[in-house]
Amino acid sequence: MRSPVSVVHVPGLGLDERSSRRLRQELPGAVVVLPGMGEAASVPSVDDLAARLVEALPAGPVVLVGHSQGCQVVAAAATDPRVVGVVLCGPTTDPRMRRFRVLAWRWVRTALAEPWWQVPLILRQWLHTGPRAMAALWRRASPDRIGARLSRVRAPVVVVRGARDALCPADWAAQVVADAPRGRLVVLPGAAHMTVQTHPSEIAALLRSF
Repeated sequence: MRSPVSVVHVPGLGLDERSSRRLRQELPGAVVVLPGMGEAASVPSVDDLAARLVEALPAGPVVLVGHSQGCQVVAAAATDPRVVGVVLCGPTTDPRMRRFRVLAWRWVRTALAEPWWQVPLILRQWLHTGPRAMAALWRRASPDRIGARLSRVRAPVVVVRGARDALCPADWAAQVVADAPRGRLVVLPGAAHMTVQTHPSEIAALLRSF
């Protein structure tokens, strides 16, 4: 008899368990909050964050769901033998965004494409995590090469990109998929970067495929 597959979510920069609440209402799952991602704590290296995630995983088979900068932590943890699938929603960090001008312009373009009902929810999460931890996570994670991490992942990897997401542009998403031995790309029409909040049904359907 096969063991049931658990779903474990890792939030994005400054976000916490509230960011995936609508998705978890569609399909139950656990959330692992980490420094800079729901915890206002000192941010260690990506490897140390991944080690904390691995320690929190359940015993049976697991599908990891990362959002935004949380995708880098998921990619680093996904070589664990319990991981049978990976879903990366709006993966970062495109090296071109290390230039502040590029980052700011892409962030503005993406923010304008998001539904405005999200603003209070996102702000509450950012305030909970705090700007210091968020800035530290960006400094730690932005140089980390997600492609190199994914090249060692043997589980299927699904990259989910919102069609209006300037933080995860089409050519970057295609590169992330190409780096994963078993990668594929799913584009959500009309979506931007916060797909875990705005398109929970579509992502839940992908998760059920595992």
